[in-house]
Amino acid sequence: MASSALGVTLCRRCSLLVLRRGHSAVSSSGWHTYGTPNLRRASTSRTESLFNVFDRDMKRRQKNWAANQANAHQYQYLREEVGDRVADRVFDVARTFPFALDIGCGRGYVPRHLTKIYRVLKNDGVFIGAMFGGETLYELRCSLQLAEIEREGGFSPHVSPFTAVNDLGNLMGRAGFNMLTVDTDDIQIHYPGMFELMKDLQGMGESNCAWNRRCLLHRDSMLAAAAIYQEMYGEEDGSVPATFQIYCMIGWKPHESQAKPANRGSATMSFGELGKINEIVSKSKKEDT
Repeated sequence: MASSALGVTLCRRCSLLVLRRGHSAVSSSGWHTYGTPNLRRASTSRTESLFNVFDRDMKRRQKNWAANQANAHQYQYLREEVGDRVADRVFDVARTFPFALDIGCGRGYVPRHLTKIYRVLKNDGVFIGAMFGGETLYELRCSLQLAEIEREGGFSPHVSPFTAVNDLGNLMGRAGFNMLTVDTDDIQIHYPGMFELMKDLQGMGESNCAWNRRCLLHRDSMLAAAAIYQEMYGEEDGSVPATFQIYCMIGWKPHESQAKPANRGSATMSFGELGKINEIVSKSKKEDT
């Protein structure tokens, strides 16, 4: 679901907040919109490509800066939590493998990484991974957008775009994986305020690195965003939540020993008969006796 204003389409969540706060007009955005509005671009001499969304040199610098901080371990809590959840899925696999490879994380290029992983796997090997989902930090995104609309008459992207769950399944299938499983987990963490959240994101090396990012956000817009965040999402104890949506994916490299789907039309029972399953099972037992 989406809502449109002046040719720009907002996601349903943000459009409801805009209407709730009484705004009637918005201007163009670099992302989180659908259609072809004029983009507000960051100052850069490089050419921005439709398929090259991220400034990977900037992301490398962000990660290196975060890793070199004396208190870097204090910002690993989200990574550790995601790692624990991935480990749970590893234990759910009813197989024993003689070798396992921890490949860490990559910088974008999801299709390329999935193809390389597929090539490395042995036949009947399994890949288990996790990444941020599309609803990650929606509270922060909406608060920043509303603040910029109110103070500057338009908004720009301040959070990197994320992959949709349907696209992730399609990418894994194109890479060659079968018996796919993609599910989502929501991890909600509470912070004293918006600025503490942004400080922790910087400490994680997860600041925005999209090509069309703005390098500067006005002080008035930041203060307004913090107030909106607190008003819209604040808890009774004064803290604010931040939601991190995690996609967990499992894919297998094909092998002849794996179970295969039955031939089309070979079923002996239709979905319409599922409501009568107890009656059918009871009748079958009587016939056997």
